[in-house]
Amino acid sequence: MAQKRRSKGPGPAQGEDAAADEDSGPTQGASQVQRSLERLSPAQVDQKVSELVQYLLVKDQKKIPIKRADILKNVIKDYKSVYSEIIKRAGRNLQQVFGMQLVEIDAKNHIYILVSNLPRLEGENLKQDDCTAKLGLLTVILSFLFMKGNAAKESAVWEMLRRLRVDPGVRHEVFGDVKKLVTEEFVRQKYLEYNRIPHTDPPEFEFQWGARAARETSKMQILRFVAKIQSKDPKAWSTQYNEAAAEEAAVGGLSQDTSTPEDTGGASQGARRRNW
Repeated sequence: MAQKRRSKGPGPAQGEDAAADEDSGPTQGASQVQRSLERLSPAQVDQKVSELVQYLLVKDQKKIPIKRADILKNVIKDYKSVYSEIIKRAGRNLQQVFGMQLVEIDAKNHIYILVSNLPRLEGENLKQDDCTAKLGLLTVILSFLFMKGNAAKESAVWEMLRRLRVDPGVRHEVFGDVKKLVTEEFVRQKYLEYNRIPHTDPPEFEFQWGARAARETSKMQILRFVAKIQSKDPKAWSTQYNEAAAEEAAVGGLSQDTSTPEDTGGASQGARRRNW
């Protein structure tokens, strides 16, 4: 019997895991995956992507390295023919919504971890270890507001989240009640402002950065986050870059003005803001 050709890229883990999953098959070409996708409904694929994202986030909360064989066994199951597409979409969702990247740390045994791409958070309300998912959603919203000129209508924010498969009208498996989280929890914590737009009938509301967000991060940090996700130079957005650079210079100047050789507290506060 001909020996199976070894797959390139993500494949079944070795040893016991490989024995449990030896039929996962060789790497499929793009045309084979496309044919398999055509036999499935978009809803079926989307559901499997959502299941994989949730599985990866749960594993990450416990800081457990993730084995490819476990992904195939516990999540992918009968969808192995479209595994590459599911994991690609899940990876995109993790990055765009949660600010996290799926990284292979053991190429031989195909073991993965999630790595946060989010700016460091100094505040007490959303610690990364406890609430990485919420921090990711908040960062996405803050990014959207900044790129839209520092304010956006509520309807525009909801539409942006729907494009990322986070529907404010549907209970999310990770965030729960999305609308309540954004309009109540983030607002109560002063990460967002949520105000009625004057002279609108029926009433319309808009979001802006809250006071806590302005203290715990900076526009430059947020712009660099956006640039990293889109693989661009921050200077590609000249208006936002100039605004962020001006803020950074102002904060740096304020720090220098308020610090003395005996008291460097002002400088440390400015640095903390820039290093969210």
